[in-house]
Amino acid sequence: MKPFLSFTLLACAVVGLVCAAPPADAPAPTPLPGPPPTDVVFFGHDQVHQAFWPGGALLVNERYKVLCGRRVIPGSVEIHTSDTDVFYILDGSATFVTGGTAVDQKTTAPGEIRAKSITGGTEHQLTKGDVIVIPRGIPHQFTAVSGPFLYFVVKVTQ
Repeated sequence: MKPFLSFTLLACAVVGLVCAAPPADAPAPTPLPGPPPTDVVFFGHDQVHQAFWPGGALLVNERYKVLCGRRVIPGSVEIHTSDTDVFYILDGSATFVTGGTAVDQKTTAPGEIRAKSITGGTEHQLTKGDVIVIPRGIPHQFTAVSGPFLYFVVKVTQ
């Protein structure tokens, strides 16, 4: 590719990312835990886009959570003692390991355990359109991420 064309494409991509970002002064939604809603809850595309930019919660209550996940790097091992995770992949790709044994486990919050790595787990290649369900108590970890990796997470509390 010619150098000028490469630079032009790069400049357009940077401008597009800057224009697509939510305003710096836009407040992040702060959902409060409590009972589940008794009526329909709707989130418009602007609100969903804003939640995906940093990754964050759309709805949190005592029975379930609806989250917008955004990853650009791998993460630590997670084990949730009360939550089952349901992921729906929107964009990007990632290597995701489930099961096995979590190495050097540490409790980080009530019902939340983190670890450095997993031995003996099952590797999954996640891409756009995939769904994966991780029952409570199962170690899981993103070990490689390509893109920004965007995914909806529904956490069901048991």
